[in-house]
Order: sequence, then C-alpha cells, then structure tokens
Amino acid sequence: MEIIKFVLMIIGMFVVTFIPRIIPLLLLGNKELPEKVVLWLSFIPAAVLSALLAPSILLRNGSVYFSLANTSLVAFFPTLLVAYKTKNIFYTVSGGLLFYLLISLLF
Repeated sequence: MEIIKFVLMIIGMFVVTFIPRIIPLLLLGNKELPEKVVLWLSFIPAAVLSALLAPSILLRNGSVYFSLANTSLVAFFPTLLVAYKTKNIFYTVSGGLLFYLLISLLF
C-alpha cells in the first residue's frame, strides 16, 4: 500500500512540474515573441532570486533584523559589489561565501 502512495506521489510531482513547462512550449514554441515581452521575461530570474534571498538576509525570527551582528546582511554588501563589478555568477557566489566565512570568523 505504501509503495502505491509513493508511486502516485512521484507521478503527481511529475505532472505538476511537467505541465507548466510543456504548455508554454507547445503554445509559443514556434512563435516570435514581441521585444517587450522578451525584455520583461529577462527580469524574472533576478526577481525570483531576490525573492528567495531577501528573507534569509533580512529576517531573523520572523522580523526584520538590521544589525551589524546580522552576518548575512553584512556579507551581502561586498557580495553585491562583486556582482556589480564582475557580472559573473561564479565570482559572486564564491565571493559571497568567502565574505560570509570571513565575517563569521571575525565576529
């Protein structure tokens, strides 16, 4: 009985991840999108990444935590500078990890 639930869960996860990916491909795969739509779509990755990172950087125990003791917030600013200067995801992530490590060790 448990194996049936497990298989159904896997099939359900497949359906809910596959359908949102395949429908736009089927509907728009061979059409040229307007330039404004392409521009708008280009902002989605940055918006999603910001939405994922902002709570972990700014919140502590469900409330906004602006303090020099907030290691994530302090490491964010030099990481942002690396991202702006290099525009390279590898350098940005590596720099962010290093800044976080250094700040954690210093404070």
